Amino acid sequence: MRAMFGLVLVAGVGLAGAAVFMAKGYISKTETALQKELAIKAQTGGLVEVYVVKKSVNYGEALTKNDVVKSYLPKNTLPENTFGDIALLFPEDDSKPRYVLRQMEKFEPILAVKVTEPGEQAGLTGALEKGMRAFSIKVEAADYLQPGQRVDVYWTGTTDSNSGEITRLIESTMKIIAVDRNGKSATSDGAIQNRTMTVAASPEQVARLAQAQATGRLVMSLVGVGDDTEIGKVEVDTGSMLGITEAAAPIAVEATKVCTIRTRKGADVVEIPIPCTN
Repeated sequence: MRAMFGLVLVAGVGLAGAAVFMAKGYISKTETALQKELAIKAQTGGLVEVYVVKKSVNYGEALTKNDVVKSYLPKNTLPENTFGDIALLFPEDDSKPRYVLRQMEKFEPILAVKVTEPGEQAGLTGALEKGMRAFSIKVEAADYLQPGQRVDVYWTGTTDSNSGEITRLIESTMKIIAVDRNGKSATSDGAIQNRTMTVAASPEQVARLAQAQATGRLVMSLVGVGDDTEIGKVEVDTGSMLGITEAAAPIAVEATKVCTIRTRKGADVVEIPIPCTN
């Protein structure tokens, strides 16, 4: 009996020791995971609930409750003016939808600057600064040009002072505020095609563009982000493009005037040079 009691006691102590060892290991792993989670939280600032779009949306499309879903994003890298409350994104007292002002991809966070106020239509008026006008021009342009980008505008045509066509930079760093998307699906990415684009322009620029459009062809060239390089006069004709220079006109050499008199020597008439009097 005593032997049985001793055996049970030893087994109990052994099990207790094993339990303590296992508990110590579990607590150590839990503590490590907790420290790792705290380190991640310190780096990210924690996760914040915000609303994102469930699908890709384009400019001018209506945005409704069915188009959004709540997601978690790091607080430290979260853009400003996001929506974390559905009541702020879609007020209960206003059933009108918002409209998309800038293209958004799937699961991109919704920002206040990318959507209109409830019921407000997406239009060009909000994209114009004070004193600027919207002017649509037909140009040869690549299909990757997007609203918000800046472009240089080149004119190609003829003038009275040139025998052939010239190409000249007429406007620099103009902001695109709308793009005609007709026929985009039928072309390859980056293809050059005739299309209508709307730019923000001053009244004087509108007059120049209208005149240029009426007298020649226009093309657009994309300007890099943040590029504020000042560009002087840019003009190219066929000769300068090919490196052809005009030959110098030959210099006329005035012939030396020779004066003579005729005299007869026997049966022959000869000319004798004499100094010219005038």
